[in-house]
Amino acid sequence: MAPSCSPVNSLHVAVIGAGAAGLVAARELRRESHSVVVFDRNTEVGGLWVYTPQSEPDPLSLDPNRTVVHSSVYDSLRTNLPRECMGYSDFPFVPRPEHDESRDPRRYPNHREVLAYLQDFAREFKLVEMVRFGTEVVLVEQDGRKWKIRSRNSDGVTRDEIFDSVVVCNGHYTEPRVAQVPGIDQWPGKQLHSHNYRVPDPFKDQVVVVIGNFASGSDISRDITGVAKEVHIAARSKPSDTYEKLPGADNLWLHPMIETARKDGSIVFKNGKVIQADTIVHCTGYIYHFPFLNTNGYITVEDNCVGPLYKHVFPPALAPGLSFVGLPWMTLLFTMFELQSKWVAAVLSGRVTLPSEDKMMEDTKALYAKRDANGFPKRYTHRLGGAQADYLNWIADQIGEPPVEQWRNKELEGGYVRLGTQPDTFRDKWDDDHLIVEAYEDFLRQKLISVIPSQIFG
Repeated sequence: MAPSCSPVNSLHVAVIGAGAAGLVAARELRRESHSVVVFDRNTEVGGLWVYTPQSEPDPLSLDPNRTVVHSSVYDSLRTNLPRECMGYSDFPFVPRPEHDESRDPRRYPNHREVLAYLQDFAREFKLVEMVRFGTEVVLVEQDGRKWKIRSRNSDGVTRDEIFDSVVVCNGHYTEPRVAQVPGIDQWPGKQLHSHNYRVPDPFKDQVVVVIGNFASGSDISRDITGVAKEVHIAARSKPSDTYEKLPGADNLWLHPMIETARKDGSIVFKNGKVIQADTIVHCTGYIYHFPFLNTNGYITVEDNCVGPLYKHVFPPALAPGLSFVGLPWMTLLFTMFELQSKWVAAVLSGRVTLPSEDKMMEDTKALYAKRDANGFPKRYTHRLGGAQADYLNWIADQIGEPPVEQWRNKELEGGYVRLGTQPDTFRDKWDDDHLIVEAYEDFLRQKLISVIPSQIFG
């Protein structure tokens, strides 16, 4: 529904997570006159973009009692999309400042530059003062018409507090999904999930199998080729007769999925090829995980579908007191975080109204029915892909914001095409300079920058 002119409510709101979603959620909530407390177990803002050389003691991250490391960032990681389309609408992700050598001005910068951008954003909008660092949320549950949060600080001291609303922004790159490989229990080699990959050095002179060929699988396999004897990618999406030597390295091969792992150390692919392997790296994604959330079974996570959620944000029976920012993927993530946050903040203030619980549930069931009719698995429920522009523009319309810029959508679409067709060069070779020009002219027109940085075309 369009924004209303009803009186504005000022609520006491908890935000879980101080990453890219939690920071912009905090800003938008405060802009709508809500009082905000952000909980984060790290000691600085940035969420998953805070790199640490440490990894978890369980290399597959399957032990529920393990020490959890939040970040999945590896040392060589660069962004998958051009920086212009990644930033928030009024704080563009441009090279800044021009002469700081610690910054990365490239169009596809490294993870340190993304963290620096988020730190700049938090500083610009004075968000750090709202964050309780070193504080983990261990329980969220209803308390009458309000919400109780139990948190635990770094000294182990727990504290219960009552909030009018809770916005969950805890990310979904911490709890790994591991491939099911026949015979793997008898296979004697090492295994790890990409969540625990940092640098290629441990794979020196090894034969490595990387399961997964999307962003992290493609990246990590190429990272490892510099030190490994051989790297073999197992891709579920490839036909069973696939066998291809990939460009960019002399020791990199593409296969279909693994048929079986044997106790003699060999790996058999579905194309019939057999290799002796030392290590398997699972680049197989993550599962949504909310161990702190108690809704008496109302919200479930089944095959990575979090539901029921109206437009991936509001659980119909618990809205607007509970909401989620940042669940969908294959989209303009920071733009989505911002629009979802504006929507949540406006609904909580009463400036925008939600449909009835029944209408929201009807819409949610229609989404699931469409997913099933199109033959998509449940785990693709939150995958926006080709529907992402319509989704973002729908939210923008709800809150009276302009639609997402066309150049931004085109950069996303072109970026994903290049990622799929030239995985070894897409970050350094592109054919859409006209979109860069359009983006920076847009920033100038809105007075978000005063000049086009010299690094862009220099």
